[in-house]
Amino acid sequence: MLPRQAVILAGGRGTRLKEITKDIPKPMVPFHGRPFLEYVLEYLKGQGISEILILLGYLSEQVTEYFGDGSHLGMSITYDITAVENDTGRRIELALPKINEEFLLCYCDNYCPLPLKMMAAQWRSSGLDAQATIYTNFDGYTKSNLRVENNKVTVYDKTRTTPELQGVEIGFLFAKKSIVRHFPIGENQNFERVVFPKLIEAGELGAFQTEHRYYSVGKPERLPLTEEFLRFTPTIFLDRDGVLNHKAPRGCYIESWADWTWAPRAQEAVARLTQAGYRILLISNQAGIARGCMTVKDVEAIHRNMCSEIEATGGLINAIYYCPHHWNDGCRCRKPDIGMFLQASRDFHVDVSRTIFIGDDERDGFAAENAGCGFIRIDETTSLWDAVTQIIG
Repeated sequence: MLPRQAVILAGGRGTRLKEITKDIPKPMVPFHGRPFLEYVLEYLKGQGISEILILLGYLSEQVTEYFGDGSHLGMSITYDITAVENDTGRRIELALPKINEEFLLCYCDNYCPLPLKMMAAQWRSSGLDAQATIYTNFDGYTKSNLRVENNKVTVYDKTRTTPELQGVEIGFLFAKKSIVRHFPIGENQNFERVVFPKLIEAGELGAFQTEHRYYSVGKPERLPLTEEFLRFTPTIFLDRDGVLNHKAPRGCYIESWADWTWAPRAQEAVARLTQAGYRILLISNQAGIARGCMTVKDVEAIHRNMCSEIEATGGLINAIYYCPHHWNDGCRCRKPDIGMFLQASRDFHVDVSRTIFIGDDERDGFAAENAGCGFIRIDETTSLWDAVTQIIG
């Protein structure tokens, strides 16, 4: 169960964006005609949190005038406005009377398509006072500031100078209000710098690790990526066998184009998605390659023919991702793992929290849950055409 309330830190001056934030506060930096904070709020509402407390300081009136009480967004928004000079710890301390016993703490400058319900379940099962969200930083996207061991943060260094750090804290902190016992009361301190080390010392700071890239307005160099991500092209992740075509018998594979038989109205369904403006990304396990039943060339020849016939009927598969590994190879790409989803989301800046995966197998459902996207299952009573009709109407 999710906490009912999200608390958003949004009071700083945004000095790293000083050419922009000299006139507007950081949460109001515009993308496609809307402030960044509006995208964060829509994400929270979509995940099931609609009670919001925003902690403000710098140019606060621009935020309060734009968002008001949140009713036009279907949310309840309240504010706590304190001095611009207050750091995050002091800002939270002053807002304590308005903060629930359990809450989700967010930064106004980070967005990440995270499965909040899954994260909350991990936090509750741990019994810990708090749980931070950690981008694994496996790709060197930024400079790491912590270390994780056994689902707990064991080192946190805001200066990022400690050796062998791996991962970065990105907000989305689940916390009990009782963590206030670690606050230096009345002092103007940074929340993470003071509270995180004390939680770590007490063994009370859990970690939810994610490889989903986060998008930010924290630094100028991040703005082009964020601009592309927030542009939002509606996207469908699509399984292949059993969805587009009839599956081979159990234990067998579609080894050549001669084995391919289209599922009823599948091409028409893809065309309808394409014409409705959807981007379609194919996600498929092809263990037959590792088992020696076909080669990579065989699979790619099948895909060329498949795409050609789809395009002839007005559809388009934008990209194809397939796992060539055996079931027991321990790869990260084979569903229900999410390696292919992660690669696709980076390649196309996909917001998986607003995306649906259409598949035909129980493992596809697990993959969708693990990736944080929606899922529609194809079976004897539901075809791809039925699923597309359900999505588009």
